[in-house]
Amino acid sequence: MPNTGNNSFAAELPAGENGEPILEGRGIEKFYVQPDGGHIEVISPTNIKINPGKILALLGPSGCGKSTLLRILTGLSRPSAGEVLWHGRALGGERPNVGIVFQSFALFPWLTVQQNVEAPLEARGVPPPERHERASRIVDAVGLDGFETAYPKELSGGMKQRVGFARALVIEPEVLFMDEPFSALDVLTAETLRGELLELWTDRKIPTRAIFIVTHNIEEAVVLADRVIVLASNPAQIREDFEITLPHPRSRKSERFEALTDHIYRVLTQPNLPHALPGEANAAAAAPPAAAPAAPRYLMLPHVRAGGIAGLLEILVDRGGREDLHRLAHQLTLEANDLLPIVDSCVLLGFLRVEQGDVEITDLGREVAASDIQQRKQLFRAAVLQHVPLLQQMSSALQAKADGTMPLEFFHDLLDEHFSEDETRRQLDTAIQWGRYAELFDYDSVTGRLARAEP
Repeated sequence: MPNTGNNSFAAELPAGENGEPILEGRGIEKFYVQPDGGHIEVISPTNIKINPGKILALLGPSGCGKSTLLRILTGLSRPSAGEVLWHGRALGGERPNVGIVFQSFALFPWLTVQQNVEAPLEARGVPPPERHERASRIVDAVGLDGFETAYPKELSGGMKQRVGFARALVIEPEVLFMDEPFSALDVLTAETLRGELLELWTDRKIPTRAIFIVTHNIEEAVVLADRVIVLASNPAQIREDFEITLPHPRSRKSERFEALTDHIYRVLTQPNLPHALPGEANAAAAAPPAAAPAAPRYLMLPHVRAGGIAGLLEILVDRGGREDLHRLAHQLTLEANDLLPIVDSCVLLGFLRVEQGDVEITDLGREVAASDIQQRKQLFRAAVLQHVPLLQQMSSALQAKADGTMPLEFFHDLLDEHFSEDETRRQLDTAIQWGRYAELFDYDSVTGRLARAEP
C-alpha cells in the first residue's frame, strides 16, 4: 500500500503517546441462557485495554471466541455482563469511532472502488465533495490510485482487501479493528499486505491511533504487534498478555523472534502450564503458577480427521520423532490454526508429547505410524476408548442396548448443556468421524441413529 502522494495524517495523529486507554472492556462476559435457566459461557469475565500508539494482536485456537470479543469491543454485539468504555465512559447505545476490516472483503459488487470507499461516509451524511476528497486521499494511500472506477469483480484478492482497508480508514477511526484480514489471501499477497500495512502505520500515513488484529497466525502476530494477548478456550479467557519490544521491521530469523514464536506455541499447546517469556525466566519463577482451570466434564474434541492424525505421525517419524512446532509449521506451510488441532488430537490420544514448544512422538504413536490400515484402526479404537469420554459414553450406551442402537439426539441433549448449539453439532460431527473410523458404530443420517458395529 505505497503512499504515492502527500497526506496530513502524520501531523494530525499522536500515534505514539502513552495515555489512557482509548477503548476498555471491564469484566465483559458472554453467555447463552439455556431453557432450564442454566447458561453456556463463551467468554469468561475479561478485562482488556486498547492503548494509543499500539498494535494489539489477539491469538487463540479456532472457535475460542476471538471474533466474539472483537464484536463486543466494537459495539456490534452486547456483552452478557460487564461494560465497554470509550475514553473512560460507558458506551451505552452509542458506537465507538472504530473501523473494521473483515476476512471476507464484504464489498458491494455493484459499486466501484471509489463508491465502496465512500459508502460509510455517505451513510453518515457527509456531503459529496468532502466524501469524494477523503475517499480519494485514502484510495491513494493504500495504493489503489488508478482503480477508482473498477468494480470488485475486476480486482484480485489483495486489491479487494485494500479496498476493505480504505473503506475502514476513510471514517478516520481512532481504532482500526481487523478480523483475520489476511487469511483469505495467498501467502505472498498476505505477506505483501502485512508489510504495507506496517509501513503505513509506522510512518503515520493512516488516520488511526491503535490497531486491534484478530489472527490465528502466530508469526503474523509477532511480525506486527506491540502487544500480544493469547486466549484459552472453553470458555475464552486471557491466558497470557505481553509486550513485544522488537524494533520494526522484524527479522523472522532473529533469535528473539523465534523465541517469542516458540513461546506462543507453548502457551497454545499447553494452556494449563505456566510458561516463562524468553529472557524472563527468573521473573516467571518468582511468580506463583497460574491455577489450572477445572477440567470440563466433556473434553472439546479438536475438529480433525483420523487421516490427518496418521499423516502427522508419519511426518514426525521421518524427522526422527521430535521437531520444533514453529519449524514444523513453517516446513509444512501450515498456520497454527491448521496444525495445532492435529497436534492436540495426537496428544489427547497419547500419540505425541509436547515439551517446551517441541513435539515428540510416543512409542504408541510410532506403532500407529508403522501399522497398516487395520492395525491403525485397532490402535485408534483403543486410544479413543481410553481417552475420549464422549466416545466412551457412546460405545457404552450402544453396548447396553439390546438392539445396539441409539438416537444421536440423546447425545446432543447431553452436550448442549456444556457447549453452544454450533459447537455441539461440531463435536458430534467429529465424534461420528472418529467413531466410524474406530469401528465403534455406524451412523444413519436419514434416521439419525447410531448402531453398534463389530470391529
